[in-house]
Amino acid sequence: MKEINWLEEIKKQESGLIRDLQALIQIPSVKSTETAEDAPFGKSVRQALDFMLALGEKEGFTVKNVGNVAGHLEMGEGEGIIGVLCHVDVVPEGDDWSYKPFGGEVEDGKLFGRGAMDDKGPTIAAFYAMKLIKELKVPLEKRVRMIIGTDEESDWGCVERYFQTEEMPEAGFAPDADFPIIFAEKGIADLQLEIQVPTKTNGGVSIESFHAGRRYNMVPDFAAAEVSIQEQHTFFLQKYTEYVKDLGLEGSYYMESGMIHLEMKGKSAHAMEPDYGVNAALLLAGFFKNEALDPASAAYIDFVLQYFDGDTRGSKLGIAATDPEMGDVTVNAAIFQYKKGETSNIGLNIRYPVSFSFEEEIKRMEQDLQGAAVTIVDNSRPHYVEPTDPFIQTLARVYEEETGDQAELLSIGGGTYARALETGVAFGALFPGREDVAHQKDEYAFIEDLCKAAAIYARAIVELAGKKE
Repeated sequence: MKEINWLEEIKKQESGLIRDLQALIQIPSVKSTETAEDAPFGKSVRQALDFMLALGEKEGFTVKNVGNVAGHLEMGEGEGIIGVLCHVDVVPEGDDWSYKPFGGEVEDGKLFGRGAMDDKGPTIAAFYAMKLIKELKVPLEKRVRMIIGTDEESDWGCVERYFQTEEMPEAGFAPDADFPIIFAEKGIADLQLEIQVPTKTNGGVSIESFHAGRRYNMVPDFAAAEVSIQEQHTFFLQKYTEYVKDLGLEGSYYMESGMIHLEMKGKSAHAMEPDYGVNAALLLAGFFKNEALDPASAAYIDFVLQYFDGDTRGSKLGIAATDPEMGDVTVNAAIFQYKKGETSNIGLNIRYPVSFSFEEEIKRMEQDLQGAAVTIVDNSRPHYVEPTDPFIQTLARVYEEETGDQAELLSIGGGTYARALETGVAFGALFPGREDVAHQKDEYAFIEDLCKAAAIYARAIVELAGKKE
């Protein structure tokens, strides 16, 4: 068969790739609590799944909806399956965008929108790779199946449900992270800490409520507190204004029904590396450090600052550890919920290497913590594929030949659908040297990069599933 210039062929379809990605981004597929039997994660999430299934049907793929939470597009024939694991749900848009979060606007070679890099852009790139292989009639001896999930950003209920009834691919990749190849992913655990505070809630400055964060896997970019005080409002607000100004922060306040409302902005980032973000809750808690708080408020704020201020590596919690291949334990203080006399919680996202004894360390942490009960909400074990595996070697060769760059093997703190497979890796679509803007405001993808990724995916699929001469 004549050698194919995959990038050249993909570039011929660039306008269609942009069009379909814009249409997918314009579906605000954030998980919703307003569900229905035919839309378990919300109507918009179901709409995004339906969109991809309709694209597949239009191109002649074998299409299947699995429980309205996942689905697949398949081509080829044979016993084996090569999987391409994608997702079409996205995290909430957050604040302060320069572009419409669900607009899909194009400017300076970039396509903007929530999901442009995580994971709608790479999903469309992989789809166009499969579409091109089909159009060029490249013979396959295995089936190629794009598995589409809709709950990756939350609880992975989609892939859990999918693999209850569907075949497991012999190997596969998730276009949902970085190039070249991610062979190891840290374990990911969500924990909730219930802070034990005094029952006395009167006296001094009283925090009526304090809240920040919406997802375990995001650094909170906004925090708010509702405050009642006995001293003069003017003096208190002057101190807050000076705190914001002295530290160069974005904070504001307003009065409503006799209450002071304080607001603070930070910077969102993916929990895989909390240091890329600025935690708004910790900034706001820092203001209260020198205030004469009532006992309950003081206990909550003191706990927040004692264990999380300036520390994303678990040192203050006593769980700091590092691994030569997989790096540090990371801790993202993600969700803060305090309501006077009712709730005093902090939600954590902990990412840990394969050498970290999770159960033992968390048990010891709980014993050492002063004034908190720990609940493990969810725990996904670390994922690791041997670097010498032939599957990885094939992807490495394809990447090197298509890009001219070395296929360095990477370990990440993020979690992708690759860990749903015994032999699975994350494979793009973020190229080395590009800024990682997933989960951040003004998320974007370079159109040139998506085409380049699609070419790599097409070549890789053919190498893995194509008929051997």
